[in-house]
Amino acid sequence: MRSRALLLLLSSLTLAALAVGAPVRADDQPAPPPQAKTDDAAPQDKPDDQAPKTPEQARADLYARLAAAKDGDETAGIITLLLRAYAESGSDTADLLLQRARQAIGAEEYPDALKILDATVALQPDWAEGWNARATARYLDDDYDGSMADIAQTLKREPRHLGALMGMAAILEARGKTEDALKVYERALKIAPHWRNAQEAADRLKATLAGEEL
Repeated sequence: MRSRALLLLLSSLTLAALAVGAPVRADDQPAPPPQAKTDDAAPQDKPDDQAPKTPEQARADLYARLAAAKDGDETAGIITLLLRAYAESGSDTADLLLQRARQAIGAEEYPDALKILDATVALQPDWAEGWNARATARYLDDDYDGSMADIAQTLKREPRHLGALMGMAAILEARGKTEDALKVYERALKIAPHWRNAQEAADRLKATLAGEEL
């Protein structure tokens, strides 16, 4: 029987992933207005500090912002950006496959989603989000062991992947491994100290463990 907490978590993360559309700037700042060109304006080289960031650099910036966030609302906004950053593989084909797989997951067409994600992982085996999306689809298709295996592959490539960490913790909780689940929730909180989902889950498990000790 699926854990209600895990279903709610997967639903919220999946819906958030489905809601994000075109890529945005990692620093979440509006682009400056275009400047008028003049005939005598000489071309200028782009400063090094304005060079496009790699996906790894963009995610590192977002993790740094999470660590410095002041409250849950700010954290939630940054996590939305991070979900979007996870979904950028650098391959238009892989990105399209992920989009189609997420649509299939949203429609509860899990076998179709899994076929698409099998192709995604084969195409981009080093892309953490391909494995994470398949972990979600496998769980929802009642393949818990397969889901945990894909979570492990996700974290091998992106150790701070928040969706994978929360999925792992919730599966551990559903299997009665309360202390192990709490450790993973606390690991997520080290990355995002004000993330309400992780804090509420950790608090609930602490209360459960305290009750067992009485």
